[in-house]
Amino acid sequence: MFGKRAHETAERGPAKATERPRPAPGTPPAAPMPIGGGIGIELPAAAVTAPPPPPVVADAGGRDRPASYFQTKAQVFSALIDTIDLSQLARLDNESAREEIRDIVNDIIAIKNFAMTIAEQEDLLADICNDILGYGPLEPLLARDDIADIMVNGPNRTFIEVGGKVLETNVRFRDNMQLLNICQRIVSQVGRRVDEASPICDARLPDGSRVNVIAPPLAIDGATLTIRKFKKDKLTLDQLVRFGAISPAGAQILQIIGRVRCNVIISGGTGSGKTTLLNCLTRYIDQDERVITCEDTAELQLQQPHVVRLETRPPNIEGEGEITMRDLVKNCLRMRPERIIVGEVRGPEVFDLLQAMNTGHDGSMGTIHANSPRECLNRVESMIAMGGFSLPARTVKEIIVGSVDVIVQAARLRDGSRRITHITEVVGMEGDVITTQDLFLYDITGEDANGRLVGRHRSTGVGRPAFWDRARYYNEEQRLAQALDSAAD
Repeated sequence: MFGKRAHETAERGPAKATERPRPAPGTPPAAPMPIGGGIGIELPAAAVTAPPPPPVVADAGGRDRPASYFQTKAQVFSALIDTIDLSQLARLDNESAREEIRDIVNDIIAIKNFAMTIAEQEDLLADICNDILGYGPLEPLLARDDIADIMVNGPNRTFIEVGGKVLETNVRFRDNMQLLNICQRIVSQVGRRVDEASPICDARLPDGSRVNVIAPPLAIDGATLTIRKFKKDKLTLDQLVRFGAISPAGAQILQIIGRVRCNVIISGGTGSGKTTLLNCLTRYIDQDERVITCEDTAELQLQQPHVVRLETRPPNIEGEGEITMRDLVKNCLRMRPERIIVGEVRGPEVFDLLQAMNTGHDGSMGTIHANSPRECLNRVESMIAMGGFSLPARTVKEIIVGSVDVIVQAARLRDGSRRITHITEVVGMEGDVITTQDLFLYDITGEDANGRLVGRHRSTGVGRPAFWDRARYYNEEQRLAQALDSAAD
């Protein structure tokens, strides 16, 4: 149905892997082959007739392979492209397409009499299916849930982050063209492209993982692909307690903060777990609340039934059609939200978020890149100034004090572990200075024999936080008092 079957190939004899059928004069080029649910890419000649591999390289699973394996794979891949009908294959779902490819590859291996073990044959089938239908050498890395980031620096070097540490892998791509093809498959799923005319692109995988691509000529050593993995299992505050990111009493206070609709900013550096913590806090939003999320790349996983998810849009090739975060936040105000959650605040949209927090949308949340609660407040002031708002400095501080209730600081420590280091209230102003008070702090006390940092979360002894009246309004003052008392022990 999809190609010349084994008996037809046997009649004409085994074809050489390098032989390619030449199209008749005037024949239009083959249509792009849909990949992964109808997304089309072209299979260039470089992807079929790859240059000879180095003597020993590593496959997608990190195991060393001899050169003969890749030579066999190149011959089988070439024969498969000669045999298979791409237009028919494109009409199948992913699983059926994989089965059809497996049947034809098995026929090719039998006809050409390749000496392969069953395990090698299964590996070869998986590699070829991944090359045609999936993300090639990245598939095994994407399947691992313990990887936080995948960083591809050209076709020959791939790094991953596991447990907060960056490690180099043995994953290699055939050449830069294969890497570019995989990048194109990813970005085409969200209606974008990456090429010389548009060499920078942000996209996401079907599971929500965030992707950034920067291609030549901007990337000198080949296309660079960065994937921030999206965990299949959503973390909870209870799990963060088990990991040591926060103490049980601190987790209970965070639950109450989310429940009583405090306006929260989660602050932290890159990779400190801000989005994960934001996901944890949103679990304590009531089921009957209307929540609207605004993100550059959709990552949040809210479980409530009444959630509207919005995503920004970059400009097209002509520089038109851009929808910024500020556009989304301003539009949110017309959508009757009860809470507005901004995935990451980077610019003048912070002013609109503060206005929303201060005008009836209690319980709104957002994340900001900053290394301490005090620096977070300074960055909010700076972003308002960058937005061109000509407001007196004191007025800006008063808006911040009237809008933000709590700052939760996350940090990634030098041993790779992630900790919630501050739970800080914004109390008011003294003169022209915003005053804050810490409810919880994390103190590093030393280092164990394995080089892991040792510390403890402690209460600062504040017995009556500024949001105490809000907790009483939501009948949470007893739980709050118990949490504060247990933290002081």
